[in-house]
Amino acid sequence: MKIIAVIPARYEAKRFSGKLLMKLGNKTIIEQTYLSVLSTGLFEDVYVVTDDERIFSVINDIGGKAIMSEGDFECGSDRIASAIINMDIDIVLNIQGDEPFINKTSLSNLLDSLKTDTNKKISLASLMTPIIDLKLIEDPNTVKVIVDKENFAIYFSRLPLPFRRDELVPVSYYKHIGVYAFRKSALMEFYKQSMTPLEKSEKIECLRYIENGKKIKMIPTSFKGLSIDTHADLEYAKLIWDNNE
Repeated sequence: MKIIAVIPARYEAKRFSGKLLMKLGNKTIIEQTYLSVLSTGLFEDVYVVTDDERIFSVINDIGGKAIMSEGDFECGSDRIASAIINMDIDIVLNIQGDEPFINKTSLSNLLDSLKTDTNKKISLASLMTPIIDLKLIEDPNTVKVIVDKENFAIYFSRLPLPFRRDELVPVSYYKHIGVYAFRKSALMEFYKQSMTPLEKSEKIECLRYIENGKKIKMIPTSFKGLSIDTHADLEYAKLIWDNNE
Protein backbone atom coordinates (compact mmCIF):
# COMPACT_ATOMS: atom_id res chain seq x y z
CA MET A 1 0.00 0.00 0.00
CA LYS A 2 1.62 3.24 -1.16
CA ILE A 3 0.85 6.29 0.96
CA ILE A 4 1.92 9.83 0.16
CA ALA A 5 1.31 13.27 1.65
CA VAL A 6 0.48 16.31 -0.46
CA ILE A 7 0.51 19.89 0.79
CA PRO A 8 -1.58 22.31 -1.31
CA ALA A 9 0.16 25.69 -1.20
CA ARG A 10 -1.71 28.50 -2.91
CA TYR A 11 -0.03 31.91 -2.72
CA GLU A 12 -3.18 34.01 -2.49
CA ALA A 13 -5.33 33.87 0.63
CA LYS A 14 -8.32 36.06 1.37
CA ARG A 15 -7.24 37.04 4.87
CA PHE A 16 -3.45 36.83 4.58
CA SER A 17 -2.02 36.85 1.08
CA GLY A 18 1.49 35.41 0.76
CA LYS A 19 1.42 33.98 4.29
CA LEU A 20 3.18 30.75 3.30
CA LEU A 21 6.34 32.72 2.52
CA MET A 22 6.35 34.50 5.88
CA LYS A 23 9.12 33.45 8.27
CA LEU A 24 8.55 31.10 11.19
CA GLY A 25 11.84 30.56 12.97
CA ASN A 26 14.59 30.58 10.35
CA LYS A 27 12.43 29.25 7.50
CA THR A 28 9.18 30.07 5.73
CA ILE A 29 5.87 28.63 6.93
CA ILE A 30 5.61 26.31 3.92
CA GLU A 31 9.14 24.99 4.51
CA GLN A 32 8.41 24.30 8.19
CA THR A 33 5.17 22.53 7.29
CA TYR A 34 6.88 20.43 4.64
CA LEU A 35 9.73 19.46 6.98
CA SER A 36 7.31 18.65 9.82
CA VAL A 37 5.34 16.27 7.60
CA LEU A 38 8.52 14.71 6.21
CA SER A 39 9.93 14.14 9.70
CA THR A 40 6.97 11.92 10.70
CA GLY A 41 8.35 9.13 8.50
CA LEU A 42 4.80 8.02 7.66
CA PHE A 43 4.93 8.61 3.92
CA GLU A 44 6.78 7.22 0.93
CA ASP A 45 6.76 10.69 -0.63
CA VAL A 46 5.81 14.21 0.43
CA TYR A 47 4.94 16.83 -2.19
CA VAL A 48 4.02 20.50 -2.18
CA VAL A 49 1.56 21.42 -4.95
CA THR A 50 1.57 25.14 -5.67
CA ASP A 51 0.50 27.79 -8.16
CA ASP A 52 3.45 30.04 -7.28
CA GLU A 53 7.03 29.88 -8.55
CA ARG A 54 8.41 31.36 -5.31
CA ILE A 55 6.88 28.59 -3.21
CA PHE A 56 8.05 26.04 -5.79
CA SER A 57 11.60 27.40 -5.51
CA VAL A 58 11.86 27.44 -1.71
CA ILE A 59 10.82 23.78 -1.54
CA ASN A 60 13.24 22.80 -4.29
CA ASP A 61 16.02 24.74 -2.58
CA ILE A 62 15.76 22.55 0.53
CA GLY A 63 15.75 19.37 -1.55
CA GLY A 64 12.00 18.91 -1.35
CA LYS A 65 9.54 17.78 -4.00
CA ALA A 66 7.31 20.46 -5.51
CA ILE A 67 4.75 20.34 -8.32
CA MET A 68 3.43 23.36 -10.21
CA SER A 69 -0.34 23.11 -10.57
CA GLU A 70 -2.03 24.19 -13.77
CA GLY A 71 -5.45 25.84 -13.93
CA ASP A 72 -7.88 27.28 -11.41
CA PHE A 73 -9.24 25.13 -8.59
CA GLU A 74 -12.20 25.55 -6.26
CA CYS A 75 -10.43 23.89 -3.31
CA GLY A 76 -7.22 22.24 -2.17
CA SER A 77 -8.51 18.73 -2.84
CA ASP A 78 -9.11 19.58 -6.50
CA ARG A 79 -5.56 20.96 -6.75
CA ILE A 80 -4.14 17.76 -5.23
CA ALA A 81 -6.25 15.50 -7.45
CA SER A 82 -4.97 17.23 -10.56
CA ALA A 83 -1.36 16.74 -9.42
CA ILE A 84 -1.58 13.04 -8.51
CA ILE A 85 -3.93 11.81 -11.22
CA ASN A 86 -1.21 9.73 -12.92
CA MET A 87 0.55 8.54 -9.74
CA ASP A 88 0.36 4.88 -8.70
CA ILE A 89 -0.72 5.35 -5.09
CA ASP A 90 -3.39 4.02 -2.73
CA ILE A 91 -3.83 6.73 -0.08
CA VAL A 92 -3.03 10.43 -0.12
CA LEU A 93 -2.98 12.67 2.92
CA ASN A 94 -3.91 16.33 2.42
CA ILE A 95 -2.21 18.65 4.92
CA GLN A 96 -2.70 22.41 4.69
CA GLY A 97 0.41 24.49 3.99
CA ASP A 98 -0.22 26.70 7.02
CA GLU A 99 -0.18 23.83 9.57
CA PRO A 100 3.48 23.63 10.69
CA PHE A 101 2.62 22.15 14.10
CA ILE A 102 1.29 18.89 12.72
CA ASN A 103 1.09 15.93 15.09
CA LYS A 104 2.51 12.51 14.10
CA THR A 105 0.19 10.49 16.35
CA SER A 106 -2.92 12.11 14.86
CA LEU A 107 -1.69 11.48 11.31
CA SER A 108 -0.88 7.86 12.13
CA ASN A 109 -4.36 7.29 13.60
CA LEU A 110 -5.90 8.86 10.53
CA LEU A 111 -4.01 6.54 8.20
CA ASP A 112 -4.78 3.49 10.35
CA SER A 113 -8.52 4.12 9.93
CA LEU A 114 -8.14 3.47 6.19
CA LYS A 115 -5.56 0.70 6.46
CA THR A 116 -7.81 -1.38 8.73
CA ASP A 117 -10.98 -0.67 6.72
CA THR A 118 -10.77 -3.88 4.69
CA ASN A 119 -14.29 -3.49 3.27
CA LYS A 120 -13.45 0.04 2.09
CA LYS A 121 -16.48 1.50 3.79
CA ILE A 122 -14.56 4.73 4.39
CA SER A 123 -13.91 7.04 1.44
CA LEU A 124 -12.26 9.76 3.45
CA ALA A 125 -11.05 10.23 7.03
CA SER A 126 -10.42 13.47 8.87
CA LEU A 127 -9.74 14.81 12.37
CA MET A 128 -11.95 16.41 15.01
CA THR A 129 -11.17 17.78 18.44
CA PRO A 130 -13.54 18.77 21.29
CA ILE A 131 -14.14 22.48 21.86
CA ILE A 132 -15.71 24.12 24.92
CA ASP A 133 -14.74 27.75 24.33
CA LEU A 134 -17.99 29.55 23.43
CA LYS A 135 -16.07 32.08 21.34
CA LEU A 136 -14.70 29.29 19.14
CA ILE A 137 -18.05 27.52 18.99
CA GLU A 138 -19.71 30.68 17.66
CA ASP A 139 -16.82 31.69 15.39
CA PRO A 140 -17.74 31.09 11.70
CA ASN A 141 -14.04 30.58 10.93
CA THR A 142 -14.11 27.49 13.15
CA VAL A 143 -15.76 24.67 11.21
CA LYS A 144 -17.84 22.39 13.42
CA VAL A 145 -18.72 18.76 12.67
CA ILE A 146 -21.52 16.61 14.04
CA VAL A 147 -21.18 12.83 13.89
CA ASP A 148 -23.23 9.68 14.33
CA LYS A 149 -22.61 6.95 16.93
CA GLU A 150 -19.79 5.45 14.84
CA ASN A 151 -18.09 8.85 14.34
CA PHE A 152 -19.11 9.19 10.71
CA ALA A 153 -19.77 12.79 9.78
CA ILE A 154 -23.38 13.87 9.49
CA TYR A 155 -22.75 17.52 8.67
CA PHE A 156 -20.12 20.27 8.76
CA SER A 157 -21.04 23.88 9.43
CA ARG A 158 -19.70 27.28 10.37
CA LEU A 159 -22.71 27.67 12.64
CA PRO A 160 -22.58 26.44 16.27
CA LEU A 161 -24.11 23.02 15.65
CA PRO A 162 -25.82 21.27 17.33
CA PHE A 163 -28.21 23.98 18.50
CA ARG A 164 -28.92 23.80 22.24
CA ARG A 165 -32.68 24.26 22.47
CA ASP A 166 -32.72 22.70 25.97
CA GLU A 167 -29.97 24.16 28.16
CA LEU A 168 -30.22 21.18 30.52
CA VAL A 169 -29.23 18.67 27.85
CA PRO A 170 -25.45 18.13 27.63
CA VAL A 171 -24.03 18.80 24.17
CA SER A 172 -20.58 18.14 22.72
CA TYR A 173 -19.02 20.37 20.09
CA TYR A 174 -16.21 19.31 17.79
CA LYS A 175 -13.87 21.43 15.71
CA HIS A 176 -12.97 20.01 12.33
CA ILE A 177 -9.20 20.00 11.75
CA GLY A 178 -8.52 20.29 8.01
CA VAL A 179 -6.32 17.24 7.54
CA TYR A 180 -7.72 14.57 5.22
CA ALA A 181 -6.78 11.01 4.29
CA PHE A 182 -8.28 9.98 0.93
CA ARG A 183 -8.39 6.76 -0.97
CA LYS A 184 -7.11 7.81 -4.39
CA SER A 185 -10.24 6.44 -6.09
CA ALA A 186 -12.48 8.57 -3.85
CA LEU A 187 -10.39 11.69 -4.50
CA MET A 188 -10.54 11.16 -8.27
CA GLU A 189 -14.31 10.77 -8.09
CA PHE A 190 -14.55 13.95 -6.00
CA TYR A 191 -12.44 15.79 -8.59
CA LYS A 192 -14.83 14.89 -11.41
CA GLN A 193 -17.89 16.16 -9.52
CA SER A 194 -19.21 19.71 -9.59
CA MET A 195 -19.42 21.80 -6.43
CA THR A 196 -22.62 20.99 -4.56
CA PRO A 197 -25.16 23.49 -3.14
CA LEU A 198 -24.22 23.06 0.53
CA GLU A 199 -20.50 23.14 -0.30
CA LYS A 200 -21.02 26.44 -2.15
CA SER A 201 -23.05 27.88 0.71
CA GLU A 202 -20.79 26.91 3.61
CA LYS A 203 -17.49 26.96 1.65
CA ILE A 204 -16.59 23.57 3.16
CA GLU A 205 -15.34 21.00 0.65
CA CYS A 206 -16.23 17.97 2.81
CA LEU A 207 -19.87 18.69 2.15
CA ARG A 208 -19.39 17.63 -1.48
CA TYR A 209 -18.66 14.13 -0.21
CA ILE A 210 -21.68 14.05 2.08
CA GLU A 211 -24.03 15.43 -0.57
CA ASN A 212 -22.87 12.63 -2.88
CA GLY A 213 -23.50 9.95 -0.27
CA LYS A 214 -19.87 9.24 0.74
CA LYS A 215 -18.74 8.16 4.21
CA ILE A 216 -16.33 10.44 6.12
CA LYS A 217 -14.81 8.86 9.21
CA MET A 218 -13.93 11.42 11.89
CA ILE A 219 -11.01 10.51 14.12
CA PRO A 220 -11.05 12.13 17.59
CA THR A 221 -7.81 13.76 18.68
CA SER A 222 -6.57 16.01 21.46
CA PHE A 223 -4.41 17.80 18.88
CA LYS A 224 -5.85 21.30 18.50
CA GLY A 225 -4.01 22.40 15.38
CA LEU A 226 -2.97 25.94 14.57
CA SER A 227 -3.80 27.27 11.13
CA ILE A 228 -2.04 30.54 10.36
CA ASP A 229 -4.88 32.54 8.81
CA THR A 230 -4.10 36.05 10.06
CA HIS A 231 -1.14 38.21 11.12
CA ALA A 232 -2.21 37.67 14.73
CA ASP A 233 -2.08 33.89 14.18
CA LEU A 234 1.46 34.26 12.86
CA GLU A 235 2.63 36.21 15.90
CA TYR A 236 1.12 33.57 18.17
CA ALA A 237 2.75 30.80 16.11
CA LYS A 238 6.13 32.53 16.44
CA LEU A 239 5.80 32.52 20.24
CA ILE A 240 5.01 28.81 20.27
CA TRP A 241 7.79 28.02 17.81
CA ASP A 242 10.40 29.99 19.76
CA ASN A 243 9.37 28.30 23.02
CA ASN A 244 9.76 24.85 21.43
CA GLU A 245 13.18 25.54 19.94
